[in-house]
Amino acid sequence: MNVFTVANTDEAITTFEGIRILPDYNYIKDSLPKIDILVVPSAEHHLDSDLEDNVMLNFIKKVDTEAQFITSHCDGAFVLAKAGLLNNSVSTTFPSDIDAMRTMFPKLDIRKEVLFVHDGKYITSAGGAKSFEAALYLCEYLYGKDIAIQLAGGLVIDWDLENVPHIIID
Repeated sequence: MNVFTVANTDEAITTFEGIRILPDYNYIKDSLPKIDILVVPSAEHHLDSDLEDNVMLNFIKKVDTEAQFITSHCDGAFVLAKAGLLNNSVSTTFPSDIDAMRTMFPKLDIRKEVLFVHDGKYITSAGGAKSFEAALYLCEYLYGKDIAIQLAGGLVIDWDLENVPHIIID
């Protein structure tokens, strides 16, 4: 995998949890490698000003046209919802923000009591430390159970998909 970060700036970005990340690419001005899997993590303004950032929302919509998967963790689901990507999908988000998401996007099918939902090309997760479950699921989906178990071992996680509350829509 060629893993890289993108943002609408060359400056460090701050996650919702306060972690600063220096992006590899600026999607406004740089030529980007093809994005097969777009991961939208929790970010500092995903519940407010990011939802009005049409440049970012249009970038996500553009990536959606070619990406194999679009994943969100925690409040990244709000951005996917605002971009219109979850209109015909089942999804989830951070447990304490599910009611806010349902209020903001009343036509969406947003589920509680699960750590992740895989519906078509979209995988949304509860976030936090439980983001690993959605990531390990995608690894298992793409590369098989043995690879997912090996990756989980490196994270000191006992991986067994059967014991993870989730929804897979065929």
